[in-house]
Amino acid sequence: MDRTVAIVMPAYRAEETIAASVASVISQTFADWQLWIVADDGADYEAFLARAGLADSRLRFLDSGGTRRGASLARNVALDAIDTPYAAILDADDRMQPEKLARVISALDTHGIVSTALDVMTLDFSHLRYVGTGPDRVLTPGEHKWVSISMDSMIAWDRRKADGRYDAGMSNMTDLEFLLQLYRTVPVSMHLGTPLHDYVKRDGSMSNARNVAAGMIASKREILSRLESGHYGLPQADVEGLAAFLAVSLEAEERYEAAAAKTPGLLFEDHLEPMLAVARLTTAAS
Repeated sequence: MDRTVAIVMPAYRAEETIAASVASVISQTFADWQLWIVADDGADYEAFLARAGLADSRLRFLDSGGTRRGASLARNVALDAIDTPYAAILDADDRMQPEKLARVISALDTHGIVSTALDVMTLDFSHLRYVGTGPDRVLTPGEHKWVSISMDSMIAWDRRKADGRYDAGMSNMTDLEFLLQLYRTVPVSMHLGTPLHDYVKRDGSMSNARNVAAGMIASKREILSRLESGHYGLPQADVEGLAAFLAVSLEAEERYEAAAAKTPGLLFEDHLEPMLAVARLTTAAS
């Protein structure tokens, strides 16, 4: 049985980080993979990686067709080209832990979507915090964000059961929007609570600069509007669970600037998590 997984990696000015990302894939204990690197800057990443000693027949190289067209469009270029049964996402500044693919592919034998917990790190791979740790568990769409409270780029999925393309017109939250597309035909996902994915939080997202916050707010409102209009065809209970999460997250966005002024360096996740805990208690008491 074909169990090949195509890993999609958009790359824009990624020379500083891409070698570590690609090396993490080459080091996987599961060997049946293809890594599709889509240059969004005209760079010759094949030659660049070869000079770093990272030449492998499983590496594939594409071009986005322009410069700075965006990660969503670059991902879609690869998604239109691959023909494997499984797909996964890896950004050019993130890393997979060596056993990630083996664990994920095993879970994909029985579930159409698999997510994993994250080790959130700085650009030099210094640990900041974990997201989504705990027991492995089956999650509905309405439960997912209450467990994996931020960043959804760690997913893998069975392309025979679910398909989607990234919304290139959305400035932020495209990972969540894509995941909701997959949930249209896969009613539950498997979440692996071990942090198998190193997620780099860049300075712009760490500080949540004013333009970043504005984009986040606009995108969250757009996803909320789509949910409430039935755009994803999800059961009402899942719509309500996601809407409740987004409502808290939007409130957190509005309050984050003041909170970060009081606590310099405050991660948005550390700001959001206590608000979600209060919302859970309120819901449980009602």
